[in-house]
Amino acid sequence: MAVLPFDDRDGYIWFDGKLVDWRDAGIHVLTHGLHYGSCVFEGERVYNGKAFKLREHSQRLIESGRILGFEIPYTAEQLDEATMATVKANNIVDGYVRPVAWRGSEMMGVAAQSSRIRVAIATWTWPSYWSPEARMKGIRLNMAQWKRPHPETAPTQSKAAGLYMIATMNKHKAESDGYEDSLMLDWRGQVAEATGANIFFVFGNELHTPTPDCFLNGITRQTVIDLAKKRGIKLVERAILPEEMAKATECFLTGTAAEVTPVREIGTFSFTPGEITKQLISDYDSLVRL
Repeated sequence: MAVLPFDDRDGYIWFDGKLVDWRDAGIHVLTHGLHYGSCVFEGERVYNGKAFKLREHSQRLIESGRILGFEIPYTAEQLDEATMATVKANNIVDGYVRPVAWRGSEMMGVAAQSSRIRVAIATWTWPSYWSPEARMKGIRLNMAQWKRPHPETAPTQSKAAGLYMIATMNKHKAESDGYEDSLMLDWRGQVAEATGANIFFVFGNELHTPTPDCFLNGITRQTVIDLAKKRGIKLVERAILPEEMAKATECFLTGTAAEVTPVREIGTFSFTPGEITKQLISDYDSLVRL
């Protein structure tokens, strides 16, 4: 089945303050963000024409840029307005939004203080991955080769494009081996996250999740934690060692794209999507469509 390339589609992209034709939203090959990874982005989901947790995402984009040493030339309110204008222009009902900001082509070298900060927002239709039945079957993960780095070696609290290269390498290996995703450990050998989603485990009647000290504290992650607490489910954030997965009964991922996705296998460890996972899927699905 042919895949429609992202550079050749109908529609509009918000680019440096205005909507332009999709195919005209281009940059030069000598762009600092391409060569040196000075680029940050967001992933947002649209439900019934409304971007979920939009302000939180806009604020995080600005903060990610600040961590990388540049100032995005728009306020969170302006980014919100631009996002909704882009969603409306493309007639998106259920879809995905990709805001991105990067250093431009004014300077080419490691140092690029004078480069202009460019900003774009694109959106496209993206319905749910699975039917309810297929989702509850759960996905399979392998154990990743590449690890999340120490926070003193990389800007781990920024949603920086360069940090996702190891995720891509891990994901490609997982898919080539017949898995859907990959579980990444951190530099200490502790459980961190999947390639683009946070992870939760059920131990007894408690919900445990790794402390986000070297990876993003995802907005969906925070949302699910709040939903669990409202249900009276005990939530524990802590360091989790890989061997502890043998005692977990349920496991799921959270993320803008993943939403709440059950996991049935990680390497040699097996899980059965159960009542806590089902409840949080239901609560999350209801919340995003309010």
